[in-house]
Amino acid sequence: MSESAPRNNPIRRLYDWVLSLADTPYAVPSLFLLALAESSFFPIPPDVLLLALAIAKPERAFRFAAWCLAGSVIGGVIGYYLGLGLWSSVEPLLIPKVFSQAKFDTVTGWYQEYGVMMVFVAAFTPVPYKVFTIAAGVFELPLLPFIGASLIGRGARFFLVALVVRRYGDKAREFIDRHFNRLTIVFTLLVVAAILALKVL
Repeated sequence: MSESAPRNNPIRRLYDWVLSLADTPYAVPSLFLLALAESSFFPIPPDVLLLALAIAKPERAFRFAAWCLAGSVIGGVIGYYLGLGLWSSVEPLLIPKVFSQAKFDTVTGWYQEYGVMMVFVAAFTPVPYKVFTIAAGVFELPLLPFIGASLIGRGARFFLVALVVRRYGDKAREFIDRHFNRLTIVFTLLVVAAILALKVL
């Protein structure tokens, strides 16, 4: 998120609060819970806290990424079951407060066309993962492929952050702020193109 965002912006205040957790004794549990919550309803991605912790203790960067991955995948399964069994109850709480009806309809359309591949795309790229986890349950995507795609996509994303920190140290924050989203999109497009090419062949 850009540092130029107004401080009175509620999302900016949440962002700053998440960053402040890095300086508390509860940083690692907070990272796990943030990753879990972001997969189903919370607006701030866990990468924010993961990056802060990894820069503070780069030797533990991959351990932080593992905690982040565990929380995110568990949260994704929670989102899946919210969509699968409780959608009629939770829909008024999520639409339009967390995401719009139009965005949700778009995601379900993508699932109809591309299936589980969209879970990987959502898990790795900056698109809102929570929309995809809940929609996967509503659309009744098979659970095991959903978990597998989440593990691969979220794992690649979080361990890429850890790898960048180990490689670039204090310069990692600027590098990720400038290039991370773009790199994840390009990488995902290459993976999707490869999968489609294999289907054609």
